[in-house]
Amino acid sequence: MSVTLAVCAGVMGFFVLLFDEPMAEIRDIFEMAGIADSYISIVFKTLAICCITHITAELCRDSGEGAIASAAELWGRGAVLVLGIPVFKGFLQLIEKLI
Repeated sequence: MSVTLAVCAGVMGFFVLLFDEPMAEIRDIFEMAGIADSYISIVFKTLAICCITHITAELCRDSGEGAIASAAELWGRGAVLVLGIPVFKGFLQLIEKLI
């Protein structure tokens, strides 16, 4: 279990270092499109929550803890839902302006 956690931490660290430049380019594209910086942050936070939740759930399943894995996935879904509320609110305001 310790080795698995260490490998996962190493892979996550490598992922962050490897995709630092492409993420900066994606941020630039969003800014050129006129998307607010707060929405850009929400997208990246949601991506991070999804990755962390998936890895956590898989580690729990590998350890034979299916119930904890399901709870971790439920937490991740809830976190994404709460984090997405401002985006949904902005979407509704945009629809209101169009109507």
